[in-house]
Amino acid sequence: MSSSNEITKARALSELRQFLKKLLLEPGTLETTLEIAKRHYGDHKMLDKVAEDITNETLVKIPEDPEERSEADKLFLELLKEVVEESQALY
Repeated sequence: MSSSNEITKARALSELRQFLKKLLLEPGTLETTLEIAKRHYGDHKMLDKVAEDITNETLVKIPEDPEERSEADKLFLELLKEVVEESQALY
């Protein structure tokens, strides 16, 4: 693995670690983010709306502009979407 790939991977892991720490610091944050994702499920701009509401309603701040989002931000939003899709499939 090249040095730049290792640096990129290390940065992404560090961002993810910081992001998860934020989620764990505020009680109820995970539940709130899931509720937000469910609220916007099916909307063609779901990820953008979820990011905006998470920023407004929790301590977690996700940039409004998708180009400014970290890999951790993107991963979290995609995971929220997957969890909501899977929970909807159960019903």
